[in-house]
Amino acid sequence: MKVIVTGGTGLIGSEVVRAAIADDEIDELILLLRSQPEIQHPKITVVLHKDFTNYSGLAEYFSKAHALIWCLGISQTQVSKKQYEAITYDYTKACIDFCKQVKPSIRFVFVSGDGADRTEKSRTLFKRLKGKAENALLQSGLPDIIIARPDAVRPRHKNKRAPLAYKLVYPLFPLVEWLAPSKIIWSDVLGKALLQLAKNGYEKDTLENTELQTLAK
Repeated sequence: MKVIVTGGTGLIGSEVVRAAIADDEIDELILLLRSQPEIQHPKITVVLHKDFTNYSGLAEYFSKAHALIWCLGISQTQVSKKQYEAITYDYTKACIDFCKQVKPSIRFVFVSGDGADRTEKSRTLFKRLKGKAENALLQSGLPDIIIARPDAVRPRHKNKRAPLAYKLVYPLFPLVEWLAPSKIIWSDVLGKALLQLAKNGYEKDTLENTELQTLAK
């Protein structure tokens, strides 16, 4: 099976990569990246790609892939509001449109987030734009859409790309996990769940945090 991954060097995407390398059913992992990843493996095909609003020239990779796992994202604390909207919504919408052109049968697994608001009226930018991206997927006409909504993702491995605000809350994860275990998901658990969704699909289009925890087990 061949799988495309965006955001493969981030907290979640890198765990998808690790899970895919260990999975005998995955024979090629196509990483759309701006720069070379730290993880190297014979299964990995790196496609250096700078403009995520334009996928022209990538048809050969999309046409042979069975699934796409969209892990591309950024904290809204790291960029301007305009940049955050471009990364969260515009990049996703452009990829959806390209899939419709070259591989409408592709299974599109989208990493959203807890509380994504499909009314697009939330005062929280993250919730509003994730909801907008979810709507774009669900209204696209693509037949195989799966939306994953993790809550707080606890890192299993250190990630140099993590924003400072995220690093500051690392010490709080054990307490939150003890008080409210349903709110936390380990990054490697999420990576395995996303890969399972890409491989096997799911009976409904949206999974919440506890469902992702269960799926990985």
